[in-house]
Amino acid sequence: MLNKMGWSALLITMLMLVLQTPAWAAAGIEAVTVTTGKNGAQTYSVTIQVLALMTMMTLLPAILLSMTSFTRIMIVLSLLRQALGTGQAPSNQVLLGLSLFLTIFIMMPVLEKVNVDAVQPYLEEKIDVTEALTKATEPFRQFMLKQTREADLELFIRISGKADLNSAEDVPFSLLLPAYVTSELKTAFQIGFMIFLPFLIIDLVVASVLMSMGMMMLSPMIVSLPFKIMLFVLADGWSLIMEMLAASFYAT
Repeated sequence: MLNKMGWSALLITMLMLVLQTPAWAAAGIEAVTVTTGKNGAQTYSVTIQVLALMTMMTLLPAILLSMTSFTRIMIVLSLLRQALGTGQAPSNQVLLGLSLFLTIFIMMPVLEKVNVDAVQPYLEEKIDVTEALTKATEPFRQFMLKQTREADLELFIRISGKADLNSAEDVPFSLLLPAYVTSELKTAFQIGFMIFLPFLIIDLVVASVLMSMGMMMLSPMIVSLPFKIMLFVLADGWSLIMEMLAASFYAT
């Protein structure tokens, strides 16, 4: 398990990967620049480095989540809630928290490898920033390549016009990241389709029974909801969903 310093160093390392600016090589970044005018008036301005840092800090969570298993998990859980027909139960906050902690569980081998190979040697001053960045990106690259379909990767390579790439290892992050997210969306909706099927059968059976009894004014969703919840609970649905999501990454 990563300690607090390891997590902080990992986030700083990933931020440095996104920025890729020589300003990080400096000992420090001046936050405010003071300019004195001809009449002695002073003007305060924020430096470009700090402005870029504040901007990238807002984009860093989205970038990190796009490079992990969060996208697939969140979509599958959202489709599961729609298949059950329970409205806002579980709430968005519950699904978000569950997706986040399951993402940490699935990504822990990758994060531990980044910590051992890049973060800790950099903190001990055994390697420089460039080497640390190279070693930190390699586990994420291997994880994303393992989960990305070749068709999606070839699609973005063809769109970019970079047909001279010899292997998947030569694919830059600018192509690998959208290909990975596209592949994750496809996989998530495929899993969601399989989850929808048993609940759809229950809805069809209940609707047919109500129609045969002449109870057309009664909504089939109201009648089928208890049966779907009972089926999901008896089948230990949450455990099956969590196991299936984790296995979908480890078994690939």
